[in-house]
Amino acid sequence: MMYGTTLSAESMKVIAESIGVGSLPDDAAKELAEDVSIKIKRIVQDAAKFMHHSKREKLIMSDIDHALKVRNIEPQYGFTSNDFIPFRFASGGGRELHFIEEKEMDLTEIVQGNVAKIPLDITLRTHWLAVDGIQPTIPENPPPLSKDHQALDSVNPVVKLEQGVTKDTAGKPATGKIHKLKNVETVHVKQLATHELSVEQQLYYKEITEACVGSDEPRRGEALQSLSSDPGLHEMLPRMCTFIAEGVKVNVVQNNLALLIYLMRMVKAMLDNPSLYLEKYLHELIPSVTTCIVSKQLCMRPELDNHWALRDFASRLMAQICKTFNTSTNNLQTRVTRIFSKALQNDKTHLSSLYGSIAGLSELGAEVIKVFIIPRLKFISERIENHLLGSSQSNTDKTAAGHIRAMLQKVCPPILKQIRSPPDYAEEYKNDFGFLGPSLCQAVVKARNTPSSTVTITGSSAISSGTITSAAQTATTIGRPQVTQITPQRQPSPVITTLPQLRGIQPTQIQQQPQTPQPQKFVIVQAQSSQPQQQQQQHQQIQQQSSSQLSTQP
Repeated sequence: MMYGTTLSAESMKVIAESIGVGSLPDDAAKELAEDVSIKIKRIVQDAAKFMHHSKREKLIMSDIDHALKVRNIEPQYGFTSNDFIPFRFASGGGRELHFIEEKEMDLTEIVQGNVAKIPLDITLRTHWLAVDGIQPTIPENPPPLSKDHQALDSVNPVVKLEQGVTKDTAGKPATGKIHKLKNVETVHVKQLATHELSVEQQLYYKEITEACVGSDEPRRGEALQSLSSDPGLHEMLPRMCTFIAEGVKVNVVQNNLALLIYLMRMVKAMLDNPSLYLEKYLHELIPSVTTCIVSKQLCMRPELDNHWALRDFASRLMAQICKTFNTSTNNLQTRVTRIFSKALQNDKTHLSSLYGSIAGLSELGAEVIKVFIIPRLKFISERIENHLLGSSQSNTDKTAAGHIRAMLQKVCPPILKQIRSPPDYAEEYKNDFGFLGPSLCQAVVKARNTPSSTVTITGSSAISSGTITSAAQTATTIGRPQVTQITPQRQPSPVITTLPQLRGIQPTQIQQQPQTPQPQKFVIVQAQSSQPQQQQQQHQQIQQQSSSQLSTQP
């Protein structure tokens, strides 16, 4: 269509007249028409190439602009617009015209209207880029390290060392020193970055630690919410983890159950924070969580206080840690499983520690229960039989034995249902699993008759629940004699009568904190044999109150 098409000489004369050239010669008009036609054809051809490369069938103004730009010609302005321009059409006197209708402005409204604010003048503002080589955390500076950088530093800490020894103290290249270092065995790589907190970070650390272990529950909830969502806590992580580790050491010795619960809630909040990389601090967190699971005594009165809920909550935390940080390199879950399984093989393990080990293993999944708990059921049954049948003189051991039985009746039947084929006979279960056999048999029978959608297996999926609940309160009671009884002469009393206010705790100061009274209570009822129906109902009411008071989900 374009070949053989040229502009006429008359068109050139009309265009010349529009710009003030009155009499254009015919020869000049003819030469101009040919030259302009050739150039227009080339531009249209280039624009068509842009159209084809854009996989379009319609030529648009941007294609023309690109063609002009290729030929170093200034593009056309005012023709390309992303918005719809409402043109109006008018005709008259033999002319057709398209125009944009403009709104008439009232000068009175403009004069009486509000005067626009004068923009601020250009100013310069100074700030510290770094102080003694440490970059302060302020909005003007780049953001802190991302989670990927933290993971890289954790996996390969030699990166910083390699970057730091490129020059010696005199500023000269230290290539010779690098070759010398390669021949020397390096035992420890010192962390080159010293985390010095700014005044604002120190104030934040002080407020967070005080709120998390204080007696104000709404303030504690806000602090835990901040720990679980704030993306700028990475420089405070070493101090936070040390605070938790030292706090667990002190409060386990002092048997302070409430503070141990608060510290575990801090661990849960930090694990839930997606911007924190905690792998470099697992050497402090894992011993603290493990202590709250398998410690022999966590409270002043083990026969009354509900320390079982803390062990269950810490077990879920340990399972979450294993699920998040276990790799083929560190074998974290294998090492944790080995710690818990040793307690099942020792006949001198305290029953409270035995309960914690069973709870920790049960949270690691169905396969762990099948391999480590099921084969030791007969051994565990022999350990708790004497205490449950009334020959034990210790109320603490009797209570612990009852909780162990409740835990096993909760986690074992779903696995036994899969590995043992029906029919189920109580005698076979008793021969295989000892004292617990008949009750486990009844639980398995009920599990087989229950629809599969309602059968749940305690495992890593239970980690997402942050509420501290005792397994003994939720376990099935199939085949279990009623052994709990409330002693009317003794009323449950508060577990904790003192609560230290840790203000800006340093690791060396955590053992010297004063204690002040606080009103919270944690109640659990001791277990005895053969109770009346009325006392059993009263026991259930108190257990429900204890569970509601111990709800510690942030």
